[in-house]
Amino acid sequence: MEAKPVSQSQVIMTEMVLPTHTNSLKTAFGGTIMSWIDIAAAISGQRHSQKPVVTASIDDLHFIAPVKSGWVVNLKASVNYVARTSMEIGVRVDAENPITGEYFHTASAYLTFVALNPDGTPSVIPKVLPESTEEKKRYEQAKVRRQLRLERREIFRKK
Repeated sequence: MEAKPVSQSQVIMTEMVLPTHTNSLKTAFGGTIMSWIDIAAAISGQRHSQKPVVTASIDDLHFIAPVKSGWVVNLKASVNYVARTSMEIGVRVDAENPITGEYFHTASAYLTFVALNPDGTPSVIPKVLPESTEEKKRYEQAKVRRQLRLERREIFRKK
């Protein structure tokens, strides 16, 4: 199985924050943003693996700034690292005020997805090939996060 470049499975997804997406402060519900993050990451993972994928975990989801009603949300997702049957996908969320043209970094998250065989068991997937300096940095950081996830999982299994 040949490694695939990060660029082959990158996703840019755009949504508009409508009144139904907002809370009493007229800013986007965190759960709505989380849903969009999950969808963007799933598309990226499916493109990379060319298989159905499921969310295994979401790590380090940080909301940095609110997103107001009427603003545009741009989500960028890419595969950062691949193990055997799982992959880490990073998602960056930026909001755009379409009236002023200003952009705001509003959220970031790391998600782990597992690719599935037709029988629903985990499937081996191609490695990811980071090419740019930024992709290589994300790849190395993702290896560290994966190790921390495995250590954390082992701690909780012992309890």
